[in-house]
Amino acid sequence: MSTGGGAMELGGGGHESVERRRRDQHHFVLVHGLCHGAWCWYKAAAALRRAGHRATALDMAASGAHPARVDEVRTFEDYSRPLLDALAALPPAGGDGDDEERVVLVGHSQGGFSVALAAERFPERVAAVVFLTAAMPPVGRPMSATTEEHVNYVGVEFFLDSMELEQQNADIPGNPVIFGPNFMAQILYHLSPQEDLTLGLSLIRPTNKFTGDALMRDPGLLTKERYGSTRRVFVVVEDDRGIPVEFQRRMIAENPGVEVVDFAGADHMAMISSPAKLAELLVRIADKAHEP
Repeated sequence: MSTGGGAMELGGGGHESVERRRRDQHHFVLVHGLCHGAWCWYKAAAALRRAGHRATALDMAASGAHPARVDEVRTFEDYSRPLLDALAALPPAGGDGDDEERVVLVGHSQGGFSVALAAERFPERVAAVVFLTAAMPPVGRPMSATTEEHVNYVGVEFFLDSMELEQQNADIPGNPVIFGPNFMAQILYHLSPQEDLTLGLSLIRPTNKFTGDALMRDPGLLTKERYGSTRRVFVVVEDDRGIPVEFQRRMIAENPGVEVVDFAGADHMAMISSPAKLAELLVRIADKAHEP
């Protein structure tokens, strides 16, 4: 797990100044997409920390530097466990409720499912849920339907040289996948620096999509009272080739009440191709979430 940097340096001004700075500091919890890990947030997380905020980039199970193997992670809940545990460990509310920490969840791509699950489980600990060109499932439908609709929309040829691998664990429905170099270069990283594409190709790991998982197929998982009550913001990445803008807007249309922000000049890996601009946008979203 990658966590935020050290404590902020506080100057003079006494208790009132310290309290004001505490209120102005946001905590962003960053969740990667399929085959990726916490490492893909390194630029955006650094930009958020330079601006005085906390940024926690997490590896989902069997992703990034997480020690588990892909065949050891049997369910989508197990896969999302690092995020669920991180939210469960947040400081509880004090007697007047002012000490409770509420974070800004940011899910990218397939990470949208994990942040949706986390918002359903811990709505009281979430200031906002940001879907960065991410899977955004609606209330009252199985999350797996969003994945299936995306595949139907783009077609199987869309994934180029990506591969479906042999499943080593009979208890896990479906097969793990790994992105191919051409798919990454042409579809995911087409506006990103070549160095970051090279980094990504060296660090991606096979991942299960869990479309056959019981939790993913449960139409009653996401409720209006919990997930549906959180402040949700969808960041439309206009130049994304991985989740085409038309499909992004289709997901928005299925989720009434979601705030929408357009983001130009980035590819699917917006945290890599446009990290400073993305960090500024996330801070603006967080500022609004904390307005009285």
